[in-house]
Amino acid sequence: GRAFCEGLAKEGAKVLSVTRKDIQGLEDTIKSVRALGAEGEYLQIDVTSKADCDKMVKFAIDRFGKIDILINNAAVYFGLERRPFYEIGEDEWDQAMTVNVKGSWLATIAVFPYMKQAGKGKIINMTSEVFFTGSTGFVHYVATKGAVIGLTRALAIELGPHNICINAVAPGFTDTEASRTIASVEKYDTSKTPLRRVGKAEDIVGATLFLCSDDADFITGQTVLVDGGRAMH
Repeated sequence: GRAFCEGLAKEGAKVLSVTRKDIQGLEDTIKSVRALGAEGEYLQIDVTSKADCDKMVKFAIDRFGKIDILINNAAVYFGLERRPFYEIGEDEWDQAMTVNVKGSWLATIAVFPYMKQAGKGKIINMTSEVFFTGSTGFVHYVATKGAVIGLTRALAIELGPHNICINAVAPGFTDTEASRTIASVEKYDTSKTPLRRVGKAEDIVGATLFLCSDDADFITGQTVLVDGGRAMH
């Protein structure tokens, strides 16, 4: 999330960063954005709440005047424990579905009127390589990431007539704070990755910035894998 904010800031974007729980992380992110010379604000919201998503959008409009880009990056991922599919609790399953899928849907609903009025917009949904490869012990997470791809494709058809592009970015295993809570980055097997390394946050940012740019005005409904070639389609 911070890498996205910093990458957008370097390109001259005005940034609103939101989350439900890591407020210190939000503050640090926006300090970094401002240090880069960009305008930045943060807001504590829950993307699973329609009222909170509406609050987020109103804040952005009041502060910046318009919304050009939405990156749906919120997800249940940090600290997940691998379990057989039959041992995952219903509450954990429902939370993953609600945050990872419903959250992206609600945030898109919230920004839609403003992008429609502007006649243009870019929405990026974060999915994952695991949809293409599977992952033992994370059946709920993998299922949500497949749903995000379906959501992206369906929304592309409905948003297209309004000149709003929506695409998905699917990172492979990436060295982030969250990834380090679920696996050993140093021990990750890269033998099946043609580029023979683990991804970095900066790798994901480049693809995302491209899809946010005018250079991607004729790309919508697509899923871009950023995984060093581990999965190909």
